[in-house]
Amino acid sequence: MPRQFFVGGNFKMNGVTDTITSIIKNLNEAKLDPSVEVVISPSALYLLLARQTANSKIGVAAQNVFDKPNGAFTGEISVEQLKDAKIDWAIIGHSERRVILKETDEFIARKTKAAIDGGLSVILCIGETLEEREAGKTIDVVRRQLTAVAKELSKEQWQKVVIAYEPVWAIGTGKVATTEQAQEVHAAIRKWLSDDVSAEASENVRIIYGGSVSEKNCRELAKQPDVDGFLVGGASLKPAFVDIVNARL
Repeated sequence: MPRQFFVGGNFKMNGVTDTITSIIKNLNEAKLDPSVEVVISPSALYLLLARQTANSKIGVAAQNVFDKPNGAFTGEISVEQLKDAKIDWAIIGHSERRVILKETDEFIARKTKAAIDGGLSVILCIGETLEEREAGKTIDVVRRQLTAVAKELSKEQWQKVVIAYEPVWAIGTGKVATTEQAQEVHAAIRKWLSDDVSAEASENVRIIYGGSVSEKNCRELAKQPDVDGFLVGGASLKPAFVDIVNARL
């Protein structure tokens, strides 16, 4: 059975009530490829608005979740709170949190486990810096990041994970990994899944690409055998997001 194409829109720290409502209205009214799973991720403040405004075919993801069930953790958000708000997804391990907030592989792994244990699905972000890419360490880096998560999850729990490969050097820079570069890393990730998780995980886990994805480059990327979709940043705030969702039409 082919893997369902997946397109996520990470709004990051952008948007207010009017603009987010407008973005979602545009998605609700657009003719989206019905075979594509679409998930949008606004700031935590607007998760309820997004869930109440988006039609049932559009998923909503938090941009973060904590690894503890509740308690004195000011500013954090729990799995239980997200589930109570009818939010079914969380983005975990985004490079901006790894770099700016110094989140470690182990912390990201614990958050992934907590999210899945609590009933959420996870968009797990991995990727290398420009320095690591130029040093030829790309595959080593993504394997290290994935191995930390594998220590926390059962083989069955990987069915709740979408892996987002996002080369750090391509996020928000306008630089995009070539189709060959993206396919090479995605294929290596799929081999890692086969070797370190299971053949079933390798076959079924979706591996999506992120990093300056636009309506101009998405169609060529979508043709790659191991590219199962996209995690879109800035372009998810624009009407062109619809074109990315429909990249295979």
